[in-house]
Amino acid sequence: MTAVSKTRDDIRAVLDRLGVDPAVLSGGDIVARSPIDGREAGRVRALSAADMDALVRKAHAAHLEWRLVPAPRRGELVRLLGEELRAVRGDLGLLVTLEAGKIVSEGLGEVQEMIDICDFAVGLSRQLYGLTIATERPGHRLMETWHPLGVCGVISAFNFPVAVWSWNAALALVCGNSVIWKPSEKTPLTAIAVQAAFDRAAAKFGSAPEGLSILAQGHADVGQALVDHPLVPLVSATGSTRMGRAVAPRLAARFARAILELGGNNAAIVAPSADLELVVRGVAFAAMGTAGQRCTTLRRLIVHEAVADRLLDRLAAAYRSVKVGDPRETGTLVGPLIDQASYEGMVKALAAAKAAGGTVIGGERVDVGSPDAYYVRPALVTMPDQTGPMLEETFAPILYVVRYRELDQAIALQNGVPQGLASSIFTTDMREAETFISAAGSDCGIANVNLGPSGAEIGGAFGGEKETGGGREAGSDSWKAYMRRATNTINYSSALPLAQGVQFDIG
Repeated sequence: MTAVSKTRDDIRAVLDRLGVDPAVLSGGDIVARSPIDGREAGRVRALSAADMDALVRKAHAAHLEWRLVPAPRRGELVRLLGEELRAVRGDLGLLVTLEAGKIVSEGLGEVQEMIDICDFAVGLSRQLYGLTIATERPGHRLMETWHPLGVCGVISAFNFPVAVWSWNAALALVCGNSVIWKPSEKTPLTAIAVQAAFDRAAAKFGSAPEGLSILAQGHADVGQALVDHPLVPLVSATGSTRMGRAVAPRLAARFARAILELGGNNAAIVAPSADLELVVRGVAFAAMGTAGQRCTTLRRLIVHEAVADRLLDRLAAAYRSVKVGDPRETGTLVGPLIDQASYEGMVKALAAAKAAGGTVIGGERVDVGSPDAYYVRPALVTMPDQTGPMLEETFAPILYVVRYRELDQAIALQNGVPQGLASSIFTTDMREAETFISAAGSDCGIANVNLGPSGAEIGGAFGGEKETGGGREAGSDSWKAYMRRATNTINYSSALPLAQGVQFDIG
C-alpha cells in the first residue's frame, strides 16, 4: 500500500480555487482534519451560543422580505446556485473526498446530488399548489393556500457534509424561507465552500436579502441555541438517534417542527430465487461504500439457507479483495473511517459479535503510512442469530449475516430492530417482492427490490420510521414541511349559510 500523501496543501489549494479566503483556516478552535492522513489542515472559528440570537434575527428579517418575492423568482436564485455548483463540481467533490474521506466518485456524486436537488426545486417553484375543495355551502369557495414558514435550521452530519444542506436549503428557499446551517464540526471546510458558492449565486441574483443563508459553525451549544430559538419554526437535524432524542423534546416543548434523519440499521433479504451475481454487486456497494458510514449502509444480510453457503463464499472473496486506501487513488473502493472514535466503535462491535458466537472475516486495520488515519478492511460477520451488536447501529463497514427458512421469518428479522430507515429484498418471485413492499412487509421508509438499501435519488422522499425519526427530505410533497397551510373560505354570495345545517338566526 502506498503511503498516504500530505493533504494540508491539497486542501488549501482547492479552497483557493473555490474562492475561500485562506484566513478561515487560522485562529479558530474547530480543528479541521482530513481522515486521509489524520493530520490537522487548519482551525476554523466557532461561534458561541450567545452569537445565535443576532444571527437568527438577521435570518428572520431576511425571511420577512424573501416571503414577498414570487416563488418562480425565488426559484431563479436556486437555479443560479445550481449553476455555481456545476462550475465547481470537480473541486467541491475533491474537497468532500479530502475532508470526509469519500472515494472520488462518491465525492463528485454528492455534489451532483446538490445540483439535482437545485434543478428539482427550480421546477417546484412553479408547482407549490393548493387545492380548491368542494364546499357544501352555495355561493362559497373553499380552498387551501401555502405560505412560507420562517427561519429553517439545518443541522448536518459529517458523512454527507454538503448534500444534506442542499436537500433542505433548496426547498426551503423556493418556499420563501431563510436558512441557518450548523454543519458538523468534523467537516467545517466543505460548509465554508458551499456558503461561498451561495454568496456568488446571491450576488448574481442581485436582490437577495442579507441573511438569507447563514453558516453557523460551532459546537453542540450552537446547535442547541438554534433548536431553542423561538424564531426558528423548523429544524432539520441529521445525526444519531441519541442526537435526535436531545433535539426532538426541545423542539416539541415550544411546538416547533422537526425533520429528523437519524440512525439506520438496514437489512437486505436474499431469497432463494435471487440472482446471486446481482446480490454480490448490490451488497458490495451498500455494505462497503463510504466505508460503511452512510445512514443507509447495509448492516444486516438475511439469507435463505438454500443459497447462504454459495453467497457467503462469493462475498468473502469480494471482502478480501476490495482495495482499501487513499480515496483519491484509482481503484480504491474503501477509504478511511472519519476518526479514531469510529475505529474504536468498530473494534468494540466486532469483539461483541465474536462473544455472541459470530465468525469474522476482515475487520483488521490497514496500514497506509499514517498512524493518525484509520483505515479498516470491511468485516463480514456470520452470526448464529440476530442478537447483540446486530441490534445496534455501528457506523463502520460491518455486515452481519444470518440465515432464514420462511419469508415471514425474514421480514420479522428485518423489522426486528429499533430503526426503520432503508431495506431491500433480492428476489425474482413477484409474490415475495410484492409482499415485502406491502403493509405486511418492510416497516422502513425505504423498501427496495433487487438493489441494496443505499443510494437514494432526490426524486423520492428520503427518511425513515421508528428511531430513524420519521422525517422526509426531497421528493414527493416534502416541500410542505417548509410551509404552513391555511384553509380559506370565501363567500361571494349575499347569504350566510352555515356548515352542517346549523341555524343561528338573529332576526
